[in-house]
Amino acid sequence: MKNSLLLIPKIKNIDKNNFTLIAGPCIIEGEQMAIDIAGKIVEITSKLGIPYIFKGSFKKANRSRVDSFTTIGEQKSLEILKKVGDTYSIPTTTDIHENEQAKWAAEYVDVLQIPAFLIRQTDLLIAAAKTGKYITLKKGQFLSPEAMQFAAQKIKDSGNNNYAIIDRGTSFGYHDLIVDYRGIPTMRQYAPVILDVTHSLQQPNQTTGVTGGRPDMIETIAKAGIAVGADGIFIETHPNPEKALSDGANMLKLDFLENLLEKLVKIREAIS
Repeated sequence: MKNSLLLIPKIKNIDKNNFTLIAGPCIIEGEQMAIDIAGKIVEITSKLGIPYIFKGSFKKANRSRVDSFTTIGEQKSLEILKKVGDTYSIPTTTDIHENEQAKWAAEYVDVLQIPAFLIRQTDLLIAAAKTGKYITLKKGQFLSPEAMQFAAQKIKDSGNNNYAIIDRGTSFGYHDLIVDYRGIPTMRQYAPVILDVTHSLQQPNQTTGVTGGRPDMIETIAKAGIAVGADGIFIETHPNPEKALSDGANMLKLDFLENLLEKLVKIREAIS
């Protein structure tokens, strides 16, 4: 499967044999925070020749508890995403949860992400596809790799040939996820595949109602993903994960990102 991620508008003309990076905070917490994180990652990826897409959720709709943080404001967050993209001339992405959000969010970002728990929602996939934007499809924790061919086909049948699959682990009991690396070459038959490293290390359904995580395993999971041929890596990162407003338990500290990416680039070179 040809890596169509490189066709996304604003992807810079850098090392096209490299993997693509999707990275940013779990959720937009403020304008300066988003600008600062994106600026740091642009500096790193430009140095290493890594195509880069900034990620930030404008709203978190899937929360365990009603008092969990969800947004600083939907319109405000989308405007911040657009400003990040314009400031650094890079593509941006956010997840959508309702059919009406597809057309709205498409006015501000370059890539629309379908969340894992919504991957079987046909109307949502069709609405996203019809915007003409590039679409990323998160594999449901409850789905086999082979089942993702049908989600990809829904996008294609809606007249959009620009899409990728994001693997974010598979449910393993009640409180853990596991990455089945056999799924990466399997799903690459249907679309480019990105490995969501940080969400694959979540520990959901904790008794506190706050998702846990294993950030100490980020490097291990990322290295293995690149080694088996993933087209991209998805990493949520934050300057201070313990103070992040969402998913801090499984985020990578921003200061650690450059060292990790340097190692991943070497692995990519070794297998090319």
